[in-house]
Amino acid sequence: MPWWETNETHDPSLTCWVASAQGHRDFPIQNLPYGLFSPVGHEPRIGVAIGDEILDLSALSQSRLLYGSYAAALGTDTVNQLLALPREDQAALRRRTSALLSDPAHRAAVEPLLHRADACTLHLPARIGDYTDFYVGIHHAQNVGRQFRPDNPLLPNYKYVPIGYHGRASSIRESGVPVRRPNGQRKATDADAPVFGPTQRLDYELELGVWIGQGNALGSPIPIARAADHIAGFCLLNDWSARDFQAWEYQPLGPFLAKNFQSTISPWVVTAEAMAPFRIAQPPRPEGDPHPLPYLSDASDERHGALALTLEVQILTARMQEDGAVPFRLSQGPATNMYWTVNQIVTHHASNGCNLNPGDLLGTGTISAPSRDGFGSLLELTTGGQDPIILPNGERRAFIEDGDEVILRATANAQGFVSIGFGECRARVLPGS
Repeated sequence: MPWWETNETHDPSLTCWVASAQGHRDFPIQNLPYGLFSPVGHEPRIGVAIGDEILDLSALSQSRLLYGSYAAALGTDTVNQLLALPREDQAALRRRTSALLSDPAHRAAVEPLLHRADACTLHLPARIGDYTDFYVGIHHAQNVGRQFRPDNPLLPNYKYVPIGYHGRASSIRESGVPVRRPNGQRKATDADAPVFGPTQRLDYELELGVWIGQGNALGSPIPIARAADHIAGFCLLNDWSARDFQAWEYQPLGPFLAKNFQSTISPWVVTAEAMAPFRIAQPPRPEGDPHPLPYLSDASDERHGALALTLEVQILTARMQEDGAVPFRLSQGPATNMYWTVNQIVTHHASNGCNLNPGDLLGTGTISAPSRDGFGSLLELTTGGQDPIILPNGERRAFIEDGDEVILRATANAQGFVSIGFGECRARVLPGS
């Protein structure tokens, strides 16, 4: 079955005997993302989010209810083996899990393996061997470029090469883990020398994370027509950035301490199968833009390579939390603002023979809309800090302050299908050490 086609697991009339799954904002039965969780007093194990519950797949794999070739991958303490399964095995697991949660005949056997999500600890789902961050949000690239190169915001290679750099996998953390304000060098434009200390321009970046499933051998590129076979799923990614460090250090080799102190991801792997109803055509490039080079060009990818996702950023300051206020939405926009598709960034990454491995994580780079209400970072929203945001309670923000919590969300929508979400990607900022 082509990877973009739907089946009975996507049926909008499908219901679940888990009551909280009905109409759930993120995790109805049409989603079934998997991740790593710990019930109270237990070691981490693999589970599936369903409504406000988590189904213990590791325990389920020890019963006769899961009997496919995928069962062995469920008895581990990471999802790496699950990510590495062939697409047909992952699809079979999804079908079986869907059947168990929709057929009341299985309720008596399955219900004891459910855990309240709010009583569990969520972990990074995979052991992330490598992390690469791209720069495919063209409006973000233009907005940032204008601040440095008003007459020529995009560098000449942008529309030919999916730009990326290798980030730091060891400092990626799951949603809910605080981020400490980092130290580093920064240099004011009117200063003779840099100083060392906490960043004064801490920012978030609204990104989509792409989980690599089956890898490729060193020296063996991934053709664009097969790139989707290597994508196991998606998550949200906040690639925290110290803008003052970045401005000083990025030449000639790019980001370093400005980026590697921490990145935050949502803990659930929203599978490629779950996203099948939300595959849409990649928006056409503006007239006059170059067509992708042949190794990045594929008719099927043009028809199905984009994602019908709405991305959102919220902020909750310490004062807002003390006052019992709800988070304030900073921006909202579609993922179709990506200039390159996820298949194209996978293909480009491996085009020189670089080997990708199960559990590797790719970031899309900041995804921004053409208008201010969809900008994906404070660097853009505040024009480099010159135009601070006024929050409903009167607080001003040019960049993120200590005590602020940044929350990312994503919702997939398509006519005739049940909407699914990614869960929250959130972290509060702690003072520097």
